[in-house]
Amino acid sequence: MNIQSYVKGEWFSGQGDGVQVVNAINGDFIGSVSSDGMDFGDVLRYAREVGGPALRRMTLHERALRLKALAQHLMEHKEEFYEVSAWTGATRADSWIDIEGGIGTLFSYSSLVRREFPNETFLVEGNQERLSQQGTFTGRHILVPREGVAVHINAFNFPCWGMLEKIAPSLCAGMPVVVKPATVSSYLTEKMAREIIGSGLLPDGAFQLICGRTGDLFDHLMEQDVVTFTGSASTGRKLKSHPGVTANSIPFNMEADSLNLSLLGETVEPGSAEFDLFIREVAREMTVKAGQKCTAIRRAIVPAGRVEAVDEALKQRLDRLPLGDPSVDGVKMGPLVGRSQMEDVWENVNRLIGSCEILYGGSREFEITGGDRDRGAFFPATLLYCGQPDNATEPHDIEAFGPVCTVMPYTDIDEAVLLAKKGRGSLVGSVFTSNDAEARHIVLNTAAWHGRLLVINSDCAGESTGHGSPLPALVHGGPGRAGGGEELGGERAIKHYMQRTAIQGSPTTLMRLTGEYHQGAAPLTDKVHPFRKYFEELQIGETHDSYRRTVTEADIVNFGCLTGDFFYAHFDETAAANSLFGKRVAHGYFLISAAAGMFVDPAPGPVLANYGLENLRFIEPVGIGDTIRTKIVVKQKIKKDKRPDDTRATGVVRWAVEIINQDDKTVALYDVMTLVERRDD
Repeated sequence: MNIQSYVKGEWFSGQGDGVQVVNAINGDFIGSVSSDGMDFGDVLRYAREVGGPALRRMTLHERALRLKALAQHLMEHKEEFYEVSAWTGATRADSWIDIEGGIGTLFSYSSLVRREFPNETFLVEGNQERLSQQGTFTGRHILVPREGVAVHINAFNFPCWGMLEKIAPSLCAGMPVVVKPATVSSYLTEKMAREIIGSGLLPDGAFQLICGRTGDLFDHLMEQDVVTFTGSASTGRKLKSHPGVTANSIPFNMEADSLNLSLLGETVEPGSAEFDLFIREVAREMTVKAGQKCTAIRRAIVPAGRVEAVDEALKQRLDRLPLGDPSVDGVKMGPLVGRSQMEDVWENVNRLIGSCEILYGGSREFEITGGDRDRGAFFPATLLYCGQPDNATEPHDIEAFGPVCTVMPYTDIDEAVLLAKKGRGSLVGSVFTSNDAEARHIVLNTAAWHGRLLVINSDCAGESTGHGSPLPALVHGGPGRAGGGEELGGERAIKHYMQRTAIQGSPTTLMRLTGEYHQGAAPLTDKVHPFRKYFEELQIGETHDSYRRTVTEADIVNFGCLTGDFFYAHFDETAAANSLFGKRVAHGYFLISAAAGMFVDPAPGPVLANYGLENLRFIEPVGIGDTIRTKIVVKQKIKKDKRPDDTRATGVVRWAVEIINQDDKTVALYDVMTLVERRDD
């Protein structure tokens, strides 16, 4: 069969014989892959002219809800993906990372957008910047979707997760995507892509798939496009320097394979919890996905006095992880993705042997359980030892992208740090120690060379996601040979696909542009108290001034008795006189409480609940006899999606609250969020 692409709204079979892809376990033919005959310029044009405008018409929340529905749809079909994933040599556990881990990323980004971002087509970022003395000229930053296409070039090891973790933030940001999976495992990506298209949840042109070569795709890139790449550093550098990328200043995010490390602390003794955790993690990272992970542990850095104990424990652990056909009971590790990959790993192991000795595996004579050793792509777990890692270059330069790890000794913690840096940049490093001072020294002295650092001890091990697990909320990427890029990282990933623009003008104009109140904007007033208005009736900039209240000694005493806060500045005349205030002052939280009493309308109405308080600043002290008033302004409105079990449609209104004294000085500033009923259900 042909592994097809999906471009310009239809499935496409390339011309010619294409590249044959086979089952990694037994060598059986799966299909041929070709993109010959595809007009790559038209593919990109279709994304820009059809998919882009459709996505940009949707709000961030609408895009996020489509993503959630897509994740639910894919979960319903997960067993079909597991069936095909087995052809790549993956065990059920390996496939879970790729399939359900990838789908989970869709859920995560959908939730993040609806929780953290407004229900708008753009974002407002940061605080208002006052640019003039009188405040009539001000500035702000906004982010809008780029008007191009996000081209995602993925590696072979995670055909599903690699696609989903990239398209999730792209689609949320409002950019259409073109996905290019690695050919050798593209049949699994195509399987999932058919369900993405079949769901009908994404607008036409929002998602396209190219299986096969990219041809002259890069010649058609334009200034608004974005490229992300995961794979070998050499290929990444070649693509990054393409004239189509450099001439158009196209953002190019590269995540390359790196020589990740795991470091056993100098204070860790054999038999301790941290020692056992280290052994388990190194063995797991060698064998999960048969070591074909960009985050896999390639260098195990251990105290010189622990080498023998580490070697013996790892051998025992690896003995319990048999190699073979993952469908056979008891098999814990499958083959590599293909025989060309297998030969590449053998070549690099032979290069590593120049400065290393083999402790375990490393021979072409090995046993498998099930599968075809002659036609499959099996490779044995291989443990190497480099006795002089400070002088050798190979284990710090050569990566065998399979179940291969090199043990390296260090004499003291400073040498361990130097060895960690010899990898010249990696995606992740892990440190196993219960000594927090030791962990601090290692982390602060190696962080510049790592995209992520995991510190494991018995306190967190039970819930740790492990060395090799990138998480949607944390950045995935690394400096130097790891590519210098960043993926994931929560909202950072979404903003990568948006253009940040500084806008300047009057506070009123910027308020109208952004849909958020800006200090100094012309106020809007109404005889109707804003707490009597429904969500859609409230206008940005609508202002309400309260009555005045004089603070008395009784207020301070009663509040102190109610709360138990008898701080000297509120009650001790002598101490308060010698304090920075120079007098007794009211509790800051009394001011907030009094302000709430002044600005609320107490009768039942559209305002349902207080949703939170943020950005509180106390600016001026308030003493006995001072008079305060409040001003509240509708700062921002966020329309909430009505859930099936909600009895009322609602939105969140953010109010800018200012407490002002008798001299018209601001004494406190903060934001209050309220849940307000909507009529426009």
